[in-house]
Amino acid sequence: MAQPEWKLVERHLNRVFRSRDILLKKRQNVEDSQEVYMGPEFLGTVYIDEDEGETSYIFEMAILDIDLAD
Repeated sequence: MAQPEWKLVERHLNRVFRSRDILLKKRQNVEDSQEVYMGPEFLGTVYIDEDEGETSYIFEMAILDIDLAD
């Protein structure tokens, strides 16, 4: 598996979401993903995926129904 470029992924997420507050944090005992935070708030998880020599990163974010009421 390719060496994850987590800092590049973090920089990309900040650029896409027009933020400076997105931070990737290492998950305990897991090498293929990191937690995504915006400031102190947990947003989701980003996973590395390697298929046929191509590397991609998958950002997964759950939206709770209670969050939609705001």
